[in-house]
Amino acid sequence: TEAYDQNSDFASNTFTAPVTGKYFLSASIRLGQVDTSASFYSIQIITSNRTYKIIFDPNFSADLDYFTQTATIVADMDANDTAYIVFYQSGGAAITDIDGSSQWTYYSGYLLG
Repeated sequence: TEAYDQNSDFASNTFTAPVTGKYFLSASIRLGQVDTSASFYSIQIITSNRTYKIIFDPNFSADLDYFTQTATIVADMDANDTAYIVFYQSGGAAITDIDGSSQWTYYSGYLLG
């Protein structure tokens, strides 16, 4: 659910840069049932020019009921370049959920100039 999109630059889960510039991009994802047997989890902000990765090792004493991971970057984007988010789990059981509520999980971007 979009809170606002002034230029209609976000569609089909992808942001398209309206003009060339530096963009502040951020994603926050709330996970449920984080599996300690997973090798790692990764949030990736993928742009037309580069992939930015945030990784964490769920080496906790027990599976977590919830955990929030955030990725924030400044990306150099040309007009019509795209950006989207990928969440990845390596190994472990397929028990982890993403809380899709806009209260907990969101993606935002801002043209810095």
